[in-house]
Amino acid sequence: MNITVKYFASIREAVGVSSESLLTSAATLAALRDELLARGGVWAESLARGRAVRMALNQVMSDESAALVDGAEVAFFPPVTGG
Repeated sequence: MNITVKYFASIREAVGVSSESLLTSAATLAALRDELLARGGVWAESLARGRAVRMALNQVMSDESAALVDGAEVAFFPPVTGG
């Protein structure tokens, strides 16, 4: 399936792109994250399992068990605080 992946804040700065179209066979957000981690380097570092990374699927905050569908938009971003 073809999806759009967006990266925000420090994750965007680390990986060097703000978004990409991606052909994936991942069925869930967890599987997609694993695919991105497998790229190694800055991808593995910024999306590592030990790091606090938030995810949204079609602009709705989601956990890693959320199912992907063709044409989905996935966003990765670090937790943010406001004031």
